[in-house]
Amino acid sequence: MEESAPESSRCLSEFDSKELLRGYGVNVTRERLASDPEAAALAAEAIGFPVVVKLCGDRIAHKSERGGVRLGLGDAAAVRQAAAELLSLVRPADGPVCLLVAEMLRGRRELIAGLVRDPQFGPCVMLGLGGILTEALADVVFAAAPVSRRDAQRMIGSLGASHLLTREFRGEPAVDADALVEILVGLSRLARERPDVASVDLNPVIVVGDQPIAVDALVELQDAEEGAAASPPERSDEKEQILERFRPLFHPRGIAVTGVSSHPGKFGFVTLHNLLRFGYPGKLFALKPDGAEVLGRATYRSVEELPDEPVDLVFVCTPNQANVQLLRDCAKKGVRAAFVASAGYAESGDDGRALQRELVEVADELGMLLIGPNGQGVISTRDSMCAQIVPPYPPAGRIGVASQSGNLVSSYLNYSVATGVGISKAVSLGNSAQTSLAELLDYFAVDPETDVALVYVEGIQEGAAFQRAARRLTRSKPLVLVKGGVGEAGKRAAASHTGALASDDRVFDGICDQLGILRASTIEEAFEWAATLATQPLPRGNRTVVFTSVGGWGVLAADACQAAGLDLIPLPDSIREQIDEWVPARWSRNNPIDLAGGETRDTIPEVLELLCAHPEIDAVLHLGLGIQAAQARAFQSGPFHREHGIERIAGFHERQDARYATTARDVSERHAKPVLSASELVFADRDNAGVRAVRDAGRVCYPSAHRAVTALAALSRWAAFSSHRD
Repeated sequence: MEESAPESSRCLSEFDSKELLRGYGVNVTRERLASDPEAAALAAEAIGFPVVVKLCGDRIAHKSERGGVRLGLGDAAAVRQAAAELLSLVRPADGPVCLLVAEMLRGRRELIAGLVRDPQFGPCVMLGLGGILTEALADVVFAAAPVSRRDAQRMIGSLGASHLLTREFRGEPAVDADALVEILVGLSRLARERPDVASVDLNPVIVVGDQPIAVDALVELQDAEEGAAASPPERSDEKEQILERFRPLFHPRGIAVTGVSSHPGKFGFVTLHNLLRFGYPGKLFALKPDGAEVLGRATYRSVEELPDEPVDLVFVCTPNQANVQLLRDCAKKGVRAAFVASAGYAESGDDGRALQRELVEVADELGMLLIGPNGQGVISTRDSMCAQIVPPYPPAGRIGVASQSGNLVSSYLNYSVATGVGISKAVSLGNSAQTSLAELLDYFAVDPETDVALVYVEGIQEGAAFQRAARRLTRSKPLVLVKGGVGEAGKRAAASHTGALASDDRVFDGICDQLGILRASTIEEAFEWAATLATQPLPRGNRTVVFTSVGGWGVLAADACQAAGLDLIPLPDSIREQIDEWVPARWSRNNPIDLAGGETRDTIPEVLELLCAHPEIDAVLHLGLGIQAAQARAFQSGPFHREHGIERIAGFHERQDARYATTARDVSERHAKPVLSASELVFADRDNAGVRAVRDAGRVCYPSAHRAVTALAALSRWAAFSSHRD
């Protein structure tokens, strides 16, 4: 049962709620107010039987729980009796109460729609399946106001049971989508125009014929200033301003590392080592109190001793108590950015929070970009810069990484190393004391070296800023995101079903869908999606063909395609006829294409070309890569390799699998269609010729058909979103 509304808020009666909402495009029932049983009977006769009679008052939010509703009353006598019973239930605490007489509507489909003000993201509109099972089903979606018509259409399509609305259901027509859109857009407009409205609950909205009609409504009011506070701030930063602000962080002419130690286990030593090891070409200065040589390089006792050469970035590994003065000294030397790896700040308690506030105040005063504290490091592959307290260093590429967890930066970088799909920039935000995730998204949006943003978040502290930055980014580039801590999602204390359903994670999920953010459930999934977006052409639609030389993989891939919403199309006749000429009749002759071992030397490259060239096919999944090369490895590792004619066939097998991989890339690029290759040999035989050829071609070889399918589904979702941006 829902919690009561906070004492500082109050609710409008059902009648007044509906009167307000009627002006915002919400269709409501025909109804009248009555003060006594006789007036109720007259109202019912005017409306037409059957009717519903309810208690109605500003303090009566949950009529059903109190037994304050009588349904299906077929004549005046029944109305009089019901009205008398209801009035007998009135308590002094209810305040002024009257009777609401409304038409009795019947429909097979019930919805819920509403509005709630989220503490982070401001006013959010909700749509879901309604009725008595609303909370049990929890099939609901959210979007932040303002909600456009396209946003509203996306909300309808995002419901798990959207087919109940978009198609005929048990003899009833599909819901009038325009009418439902009007309700959602109207609720959004209400949120923007009436900051005193804290929440709205329309439950149920019954579909009568094809029209959604609100049968019950509850509007909760609040202080107008409280509601107005959630308006998102605007930023006027231009592209060049953003690039210049982050230039000393990602493209420094020189770096100073403080807190350098001669002990290889210390952060300062590791950072200096990694900058040297991976070839940072700029000026590099190490600061060590005793000035002793480290890694064969001279060190400096203080910032003041640094030579008059360009130093844009300081990497801070000194104790937290020393860092405020350190920043001041660095600023005098022209340093414009600081990455603070030092810990002992806000994560450690009140004293640490005070130190962190002072650090930020000084950085702001000096006009210095500050990342951290308590961060892991920053990478810029164009500059061969690995300023990190841990490995790895990834290959260069087009994915920009930002994370609220240093360990998760490492995870993304490890997947980059494993797949060969490279990174442009990577940064661990640590405590995000000054520079937030939203500001990194602003940077990735304009960074010419980044095509895809890949992030990990644990909490959004400034929801409005995050929305603004994500919207800016997804106007031109995809954003792939993993969010931790979803198991701790809470519910709002609210008088409405809408508020009870507005968990942190549901609201965030709706924001992601609205902004085109691709939200993955795991780190490996997120990296594969980002790598796919960075290396594959966008599909024109979701018409997919699965191609394999062996059957079982294709069957499971087909199931996965269906579950992911990809269209596993019937095989076009022209393709079937052509493959008939190339292989024996035992092949599957349908989609999935299973050649059943009937292929010859050139069949697989020919089929890949045939599929990508066909105008009715948008994407291809190629399964079974590396089987021949795996046998070649078995031949080569055994005692018979050079004595029984095996050497020649082993080489042929390896060349063939490598050829299949390069052909998949070539036809994909030539026809501008995604071709995804999958093989579990990614794990079992990393140096397999087929797997290696995919990696050398700069693409992901997916470890299973299911992983390839989820990546293709993400690619298709982004293609659909980017082609229909508002």
